Amino acid sequence: MNSADMKRVFADLHIHIGRTESGAPVKISASRDLTFRNIAHEAAVRKGIGLLGVIDCHSPGVQQDIMDLLHAGEMAEAEGGGIRYKATTILLGAEIEVRDPGCGPAHHLAYLPTLASMQSFSSWMSRHMRNIGLSSQRIYVPARELQEEVKGRGGLFIPAHIFTPHKSLFGSCSDTLEETLNPDMVDAVELGLSSDSTMAGWIPDLDRLPFVTNSDAHSIAKIGREYNVMRMAEPSFDELALALRGGSGRAILANYGLNPLLGKYHRTYCLNCGSLADEEAASERCPLCGSPKLVRGVMDRIEQLAQYAGRERSYDGGGRPPYIYQVPLEFVPGIGKRTLEKLLERFGTEMAVLHDASLEEIAEVVGSSTASVIGSARAGTLQLDTGGGGRYGRVSGNQE
Repeated sequence: MNSADMKRVFADLHIHIGRTESGAPVKISASRDLTFRNIAHEAAVRKGIGLLGVIDCHSPGVQQDIMDLLHAGEMAEAEGGGIRYKATTILLGAEIEVRDPGCGPAHHLAYLPTLASMQSFSSWMSRHMRNIGLSSQRIYVPARELQEEVKGRGGLFIPAHIFTPHKSLFGSCSDTLEETLNPDMVDAVELGLSSDSTMAGWIPDLDRLPFVTNSDAHSIAKIGREYNVMRMAEPSFDELALALRGGSGRAILANYGLNPLLGKYHRTYCLNCGSLADEEAASERCPLCGSPKLVRGVMDRIEQLAQYAGRERSYDGGGRPPYIYQVPLEFVPGIGKRTLEKLLERFGTEMAVLHDASLEEIAEVVGSSTASVIGSARAGTLQLDTGGGGRYGRVSGNQE
């Protein structure tokens, strides 16, 4: 199949489930509106996302919801892996916490090609996990054993939000990839909201691995706040595996994400006095109040790891896809629910507004002033206030 036969597919591979259809909790901190059915509808009808990773599908309650949707004919199993709803394919994933001896906790994402393989995976995990029904639970096996179980079922293994200070590979677990993982069994790494490709390029362990940018959505509105553009024949598990390898003309074309300044862990934060550390902060105590209660920022952690590795400049991976700063419509000043509905009524989906509609066409719907702000959001040039310590950065209300 040549590139002319390929499609542009928007992919967000990290969405949480808040509750099952029966009301049973899955991700406690996520919205109750995040059911499998609602997620699929939002992605397909409003967002325009063709490939979606729902990473709580290990839960038996979620699996029952999926089986009910398949039985009712609302959805169908995709030939290349995943669950098809309209033009969108939902990949079956799980987010799992691991803590190897002598290391801190880390979250990893596992994607399985079929419902049967996910059910088999859940059956194995239930013997090593206290509550298989909940999201992001700790599994009491080494990370390498988890990798083997995922890969043995034909799955994909991706460390999650790898730099965040809580429960991530480099943020809280270890200083190197191979300390806890088999590098040959890692298919990609997820950058997280507080980093981008240039920042990750300072870490030699990541030179050969593809990067993915995902929303880690805990509410319906957050779906697609970060995403990937991929070239593939159709949205499916098999096509994603090819795109991650760059095989047979498939590829990651671009990573779209928030400017890292908007991430809630970008800079080091003092829990005692509430101050954000400046660029010189890499000490063990707050430079303002002297407290040791610091939440290490992603930027500061990456600088520390680069010094350990002796790397003096960021490596681009020999031609990585571009990382494009983009502010989702939800974040844009002046775009409320009514304005967003007008845009969706005219252009169909948020992806169409962000990628396909001309600013002239947008201005016809919402006026030239709002259209100009959307143009700045597309270009990633909105003024930003830095985030840190668990507080998201924000788009400034005063734009030039």
